[in-house]
Amino acid sequence: MNGEDQIRSDLEARLGVRVFSVEPIPEGHSGFTYFVTAESGKFVLRLPPPNARIAGTADVMRQGRIMAALHEAGLPTPAVPIISSDPVVDGRPFVLMERVEGARIEPTAQRERPIDIASGAIEVLKRLQALPLDKTGIGDEEPVGLQVEMMRWAMLMQRAPEELTTRAGELGGLLAAQVPVGRGPTLVHGDYHYGNMLFRGPEIAAILDWEIAEIGQPLLDLGCLCIVAIRRQYQGAPNPGGAISVSMEELFQLYGVKADEMRWYAAMSLYKYAAIFGYNLMLHRRGRRPDPMYEGLTDTIVGMIDEGIALL
Repeated sequence: MNGEDQIRSDLEARLGVRVFSVEPIPEGHSGFTYFVTAESGKFVLRLPPPNARIAGTADVMRQGRIMAALHEAGLPTPAVPIISSDPVVDGRPFVLMERVEGARIEPTAQRERPIDIASGAIEVLKRLQALPLDKTGIGDEEPVGLQVEMMRWAMLMQRAPEELTTRAGELGGLLAAQVPVGRGPTLVHGDYHYGNMLFRGPEIAAILDWEIAEIGQPLLDLGCLCIVAIRRQYQGAPNPGGAISVSMEELFQLYGVKADEMRWYAAMSLYKYAAIFGYNLMLHRRGRRPDPMYEGLTDTIVGMIDEGIALL
């Protein structure tokens, strides 16, 4: 019995209905997410990596709690019928979400005006940030300060290929020296870009991939959208975040923030994504999580670090 057949069999036993198919989702690069078609409907199944310690990005139950809470609050996230801590599906806990009908950013960007897509993303971001913390599913967690946020990505950067991160220490030093005064903490998605959204027309139908969500500083998520604008300059490089033509200045205007206040957050996001891409490239090269997409991001990693230094 192969992996998908084992998952289908275990899920069938857990749901008590026939499961017709379990198919890995081809888009995205986080893995262990499947389309499920069953007698009772169409779903998305999320599993942690095999044998992983259930913490951090592997804590699928936490992700499920966030989505369930946001769905209840009327925000565009999937309904979550089952959050199971019992290791009953392929020996792993799981989250089963309703499958949201919507298009990914690639076809959406071909049909809709970029500014309309960006406006929808900013509008939903403001709604997320206006949500009371006790309605987020993780409101009992301590807010993450900017210094802690920065150190998180500094540790990841140290595991990226050294030949790509020679100036990372310089950018880290500039960030540490210029940490701004924070705003009141809100829910932070942590990877808020168009590639983690589904669309109906230009409107957001669902926000997905809550692996690194936290209670923290709201402008971090606006910084994620800034990365989409900056990455358009790296021609030919993969850009699953969605290469729509909306500048940082337009994003600031839509959100209602001054460019000076966002400079540090944009540089922080450049540092963060350079660290994430570099870390994933290391995992790919060592055969621990093969994904050849990351080989196409070497110039992007170097360029993002340089861009962050220029911003500061």
